[in-house]
This record gives sequence, C-alpha cells and structure tokens, in this order.
Amino acid sequence: MGANKKTARLAGLLYFLVVITGIFSLLYVPSQLIVWSDSAATIANIKSSESLFRLEILSGLLCYIFFLLLPWVLYQLFKGINKDYAVLMVVLAVISVPISFVNLTHKLDILSLLSEADYLKVYSTEQIQAQVMLALESYHHGNLVAQAFWGLWLFPFGYLVFKSGFLPKFLGLFLMIGSCGYFLDFVGRIVCSNYGDLWISDYITIPASIGEIGTCLWLLIMGIKTVTPVEKEKGTT
Repeated sequence: MGANKKTARLAGLLYFLVVITGIFSLLYVPSQLIVWSDSAATIANIKSSESLFRLEILSGLLCYIFFLLLPWVLYQLFKGINKDYAVLMVVLAVISVPISFVNLTHKLDILSLLSEADYLKVYSTEQIQAQVMLALESYHHGNLVAQAFWGLWLFPFGYLVFKSGFLPKFLGLFLMIGSCGYFLDFVGRIVCSNYGDLWISDYITIPASIGEIGTCLWLLIMGIKTVTPVEKEKGTT
C-alpha cells in the first residue's frame, strides 16, 4: 500500500475505535445504569454494576485519546486538498478534548461519593443521592459544551471529503449537513427547556452519524483510491 492508503486505513481504525468506545461510554452504559427520575434506582444500579461504571470511565478516556490522534492523521490525509480547511478541522476537533477529559472527573466524583468513606458520614442518604445526580447532570452539561465542537469540526472535514476525489462525495455532504444538525441540536438544548420532548431532537443528529460511521467504515474497509503514475500519464494525454 502507498503512504496515503496506509494513512487512510490508520484514520479508519482510529475512527472506528472512537465510534466503538464512544457508543459504549456515551450511550450503552448510561442506558443501563441511569434512571433520571429515580436517584435511588440510579445509585443502586451503579453500586451493583460498579465494574461496568468503571469501564465506562476507562472507555471514555480511551475515546478521547483516540479522538486526539484522529484529526492529526486526517490532516496528513487531507492537507494536500486544502491546508487551511485541514488546519481548521484539527483545531475545532482538538478543542473538545480537554473539555471532555475534565468533564470525566464528574464520573470519578460519583465513585468517591459512593465509596462510603468516613468523611461522607456527615451527609444523609438523600444528600448523597442528590450529589450523585448533580454530578451526572454536570457531566451531561459538559458533554453538551463539547458537542458544539463535535459538530463544528465535521464541516471542514466534510468539505475535505467532498473535495478529495478519493472518497465518495455523498459522505462529505452528510458530514457537512450533520455538522449543522449537531450545532442546531446544541443550540436547541441550550435555548429550549423542553427541547428533548420535541420530535426533531431524535432525528437532527442522524446525518452526522451516517456521515461519520460511513466515512469510518469506508476508510477502514475500502481505503482510498490512488492514481498510479501510468493512470496519471494517461489522463494527461
């Protein structure tokens, strides 16, 4: 494989790891443990499945490490298409990483609150429950802030995919549309208190998911089409 094909496969692998660890830590585990309307049930779930909760934290850390590396590899792949857009893509993606790392401390705080350490005896059961739910809510808010950049970086990324010539244009379109959807979802959740009850909240980020997962699998499985010197010479004659 040529250098570009190797870079494409590496980008696909990193993207795949981001997707898998992200789904596990952001979707699967919370759906198994958190009952927003019942703090007692949530705490009981976390205590009975503490290893799963700890795996969620580890998975989140790995996800953000992979996501820190991914834009740099993509930059190597796309810098020849448009260097300015490639730099913008990296900057917008990397900004979210320290936000996400710091945000994970709320999950570690929950482990401390449920540790039954001596210094926690001054708190009642109800106070502990309230503190745990507040930590979960703070973690949710931190993800919301990071989401703004999770969406913004997709636009220059989508533009580069669309212009590349070695990846399908429709993936670039989905990424750019998904970028707008992600950002509108972020704005909606900030501005509208009942946004989660609106039907659009369930669908507005779907284009981004299609674009990201599609690009990830294409890079990992198909790689990229490269032009050989012979083909290039034929194209100029």
